[in-house]
Amino acid sequence: MKNLKNLSKLILLFLVSTLAMPAFSQGVAIYKKDGTMVKYAYEEIDSIVTYNYGETPETPENPDTPVTPPAETQYEAVDLGLPSGIKWATCNVGATKPEEYGGYYAWGETEEKLYCGWDNYKWCNGSDNTMTKYCTGSAHGTIDNKTVLEHTDDVANVKWGGKWRMPTRADFNELRSECNWQLITLNGIKGYKVTSKTNGNSIFLPCAGQRSDKGISDAGGSGYYWSSSLCDNTSNRAYVFDLHNAYTSLNYNSRCKGYSVRPVCD
Repeated sequence: MKNLKNLSKLILLFLVSTLAMPAFSQGVAIYKKDGTMVKYAYEEIDSIVTYNYGETPETPENPDTPVTPPAETQYEAVDLGLPSGIKWATCNVGATKPEEYGGYYAWGETEEKLYCGWDNYKWCNGSDNTMTKYCTGSAHGTIDNKTVLEHTDDVANVKWGGKWRMPTRADFNELRSECNWQLITLNGIKGYKVTSKTNGNSIFLPCAGQRSDKGISDAGGSGYYWSSSLCDNTSNRAYVFDLHNAYTSLNYNSRCKGYSVRPVCD
């Protein structure tokens, strides 16, 4: 019982300490021993109850009104006047503001992890030549000839629902050619302002860096945004849109890396 009381005090101290955090902080993240992470926004948390393992937690005496799940309409879509007609979201998956970095996801995965490497990548057997899904060549795994992420593996669709999805390689090419790109700082965060050549509407893509087997790096320096498209000739890689100080480019990189995701909707 003493240990339980101590744990309760620690949790209380943690929650109190969050009140002193900058407004940029939006919630708490719980890291589990299997390497996965679960995020909770502050407004989602009603109460915290400690309990002994194997027992059923008690219901709080005076619980607040349950939080209503956020509606899909909370995510704003910007019409950039693109020929395809698709619209781009104002923020990344895992973010609530344009300048927030949001989450870092391996290609085809829908949850964040402590680190991103081949040894914990969902769609392989521990190495870059053992792909178990989305593979077009035997040199990299089991062939299934899938080249675009299915909805169940598309983090934008899984997290936001509705018509939201990850952009394809073609979507990024269109965004690059139909908009003007300007490196700016928004509320202290470096990134690119992407302005339509047609109607003047714009979005902001922060340089959020990446998460690899060494953790998060290059935040504020460069940005990497996953497409839903598998690389044409190398099945252990997928197309990613890179943001750098002097240029932007559509490239490809290892599927196991944790990159940002900016949703689109048709």
